[in-house]
Amino acid sequence: MIKQILGKLPRKPSKSSNNDSNNDAAVNAFSSLNSSHGPNSINASKSSSVSAKSNSGSGAARMNNGTIAPQNKSNQGKKSSTVAGQVGPISASGVYEPLPNFRDVPSSEKQNLFIRKLNMCCVVFDFSDPSKNLKEKDIKRQTLLELVDYISSVTSKFSEVTMQEITKMVAANLFRTLPSANHDTKILETYDPEEDEPTMEPAWPHLQIVYEFLLRFVASTETDAKLAKRYIDHSFVLKLLDLFDSEDQREREYLKTILHRIYGKFMVHRPFIRKAINNIFYRFIFETERHNGIAELLEILGSIINGFALPLKEEHKLFLVRALIPLHKPKCVSMYHQQLSYCITQFVEKDFKLADTVIRGLLKYWPITNSSKEVMFLGELEEVLEATQAAEFQRCMIPLFRQIGRCLNSSHFQVAERALFLWNNDHIRNLITQNRKAILPIIFPALERNTRGHWNQAVQSLTLNVRKIFSDADQELFDECLVKFQEDEVKERDIQEKREATWKRLEEVAASKSISNEAVLVSRFASSVAIASATSPCATAGC
Repeated sequence: MIKQILGKLPRKPSKSSNNDSNNDAAVNAFSSLNSSHGPNSINASKSSSVSAKSNSGSGAARMNNGTIAPQNKSNQGKKSSTVAGQVGPISASGVYEPLPNFRDVPSSEKQNLFIRKLNMCCVVFDFSDPSKNLKEKDIKRQTLLELVDYISSVTSKFSEVTMQEITKMVAANLFRTLPSANHDTKILETYDPEEDEPTMEPAWPHLQIVYEFLLRFVASTETDAKLAKRYIDHSFVLKLLDLFDSEDQREREYLKTILHRIYGKFMVHRPFIRKAINNIFYRFIFETERHNGIAELLEILGSIINGFALPLKEEHKLFLVRALIPLHKPKCVSMYHQQLSYCITQFVEKDFKLADTVIRGLLKYWPITNSSKEVMFLGELEEVLEATQAAEFQRCMIPLFRQIGRCLNSSHFQVAERALFLWNNDHIRNLITQNRKAILPIIFPALERNTRGHWNQAVQSLTLNVRKIFSDADQELFDECLVKFQEDEVKERDIQEKREATWKRLEEVAASKSISNEAVLVSRFASSVAIASATSPCATAGC
């Protein structure tokens, strides 16, 4: 009787039976996922588990296309970042097979297939071994190409879920740690970006299509900026900017176009993008002097500066003074000088009052021993002067033409020649002619020395042309400068003769007293003055 009663009571299930049943359920779910989603068991199982949790735990609504509707923004962001962080190379046991083509499924299923293909492309393959996963790599490449075609033909607005999946796939493929062989601190001094061969990205067959996909997504009229800014956010933009340091020029070109499109479409991000680029420049100028993407960033900024409204904001003027002008300082300025010069000229054309600031900035960073860099500076100076008005020119012409005078006398013929070419520009020649009374006395000695003794015939010929311009404009001033130059020459010759006579007398006295240990006394006043000046710290330092 008692046994019969106890037998009717419910028994407590054992842990092992629970585990077994759970394991069976997981296996069945995995196999059904493989049969339904096919190509990517890893990502499919993740997405199914996430959707299962959201369905059972919080009752999320399912949309018509079969995708799960988002519940709140914060959860979406966390989920997106978590999944993106988990994406990695496919495991050996994973199944990776192609999904059906878009044209082979009805329109109602295309959106669902699109998201499945996006999840499938989140798998990242190892391209360091060309012989590894050849079939899977080709499947992914074909799938990416299908995604590019699909996103170009979409005729309805992208949903929030779709945008989340798109940015997840892009992040999984693009955002990575760049190889830093050429930036190693041990070989910073030996690395020359102009001479060394850049490292080409081995995964480019996939990366190129992902970049094309992202470009078309950002440029698409079906991408609502108000929704998309939640996924193409500050973090996303910063990671894109980090990729500008890639050594592969093809990647930097895509990044340049994409970032420019983002700047144009997402107005809310504009101040942040400018500030982030500023920070890259500051680190490059004052810390590393090593970055592969400065030219591309400046190219974007050239277009941005061109669109600045007038009058210029104080923020933009500070950017010119604190970032653009100091970019003339690094040794590798030749790598991006053309783009930098364009940005600088854009500022002067926008606000001619900035010409004085720019010219004084150029003089501050003017090279002393690097002749090729000096030639570049002279070319940029000509562009700036062409946009300079008379009032701003007068503010900086004295220090400017002292520097130009030194360039005219340079023993490097290209520097002297480039400086003389300034007189071929009508606007600059007019500015100089109008202010000849201040300019000619400064540069006349350099012109005269070139005429008499420069080793290069072309420099001598150009110098004679410049002298003729001044003599035709104001013969009286020209003659005054010539007389003063000749007087200065005579004075300099007298000083040189006195110096040589003094040293000769000192040598004679020292020779006569060399046998004894007596101190050398020089009777003449001039000689004692010469001794005092020769032993003074100023004379020793070459003041």
